[in-house]
Amino acid sequence: PLYGQTAVGSALKALSVAGHLRRVRELRGEGDQVRWVTRTYWSRNAHDNEWWNAFLAAEAVSVPEPVPVPVPVPVPVSVPEQRTAEPQQEPRPEADGDRRPSRAFMALARLGRTDARLALSAADCAELEQLAAEWFERGVGAEYLTSALAAGLPDAIGSPFGFVRRRLRDKLPPRLPAPAAGSASEAPLRRMLAECTECRTPGRPEAFRDGLCRPCREPGTGTGPAD
Repeated sequence: PLYGQTAVGSALKALSVAGHLRRVRELRGEGDQVRWVTRTYWSRNAHDNEWWNAFLAAEAVSVPEPVPVPVPVPVPVSVPEQRTAEPQQEPRPEADGDRRPSRAFMALARLGRTDARLALSAADCAELEQLAAEWFERGVGAEYLTSALAAGLPDAIGSPFGFVRRRLRDKLPPRLPAPAAGSASEAPLRRMLAECTECRTPGRPEAFRDGLCRPCREPGTGTGPAD
C-alpha cells in the first residue's frame, strides 16, 4: 500500500508538471450549508501555467448548477475540454413507465443505501414522493433531506414507510422569505483555492507553478503558499 500511494503521487506530480492536471479546493454551498470540495481538472492536451491560471480564474467566477451529492460523497473530477457522465440505472416506480424519476423520488430511493433500516420499495417512494417534493420546494437539497430523515434512528424500525412518512411531515422545514433583489445571497457561495498537487497546500493559483508550491518545486525553501 505505501508503494502504491507513492507511485500514484509521483504520477500525479508528473502529470501536473507536464501541464495536464491541476487540483483546486472549493467552498461550495449556500448560507450555512457549505463544505470544502476537492476538484481535479484534467486536460488531454498539455497547457502552460498562464493557460491554467486563466482557466481557473474563469472557473472561480462562474456559478455552477446544483449537483446532487450521493452518499458517500465522491471526489468530483472535471475535464476542461469535455465533461461527460456515465448514465446510471436507478429504481423507479413501476406505474411511472418511462417517466424520468423526480429529485424527490430519487432521494427517497437512496435512503436505503444510507441506512438499511430506511429501505423503501418503489411503490413506497412513489407514495411519499409528493411529501418529499415539498422539502425541495422550500429550498433544501437532497443531502439535507437525507440527513434529516436518517438522524437519530432507533435500533429497529418495524415499518420504514410509516417512519419516513412521519418524519417527512413532522420535520418539514419552514418556508424562508425570498432574498431582496440584488442581494449577494442570491448567488451560491463559491470560493476557490488552488492546491499543490504533491503536498495539497492551498493558495492562490498564481502562487503555484506547474501545479506545485515552492517547497515542492524547490525543497528547502520553506513553507508553501498561504491563503
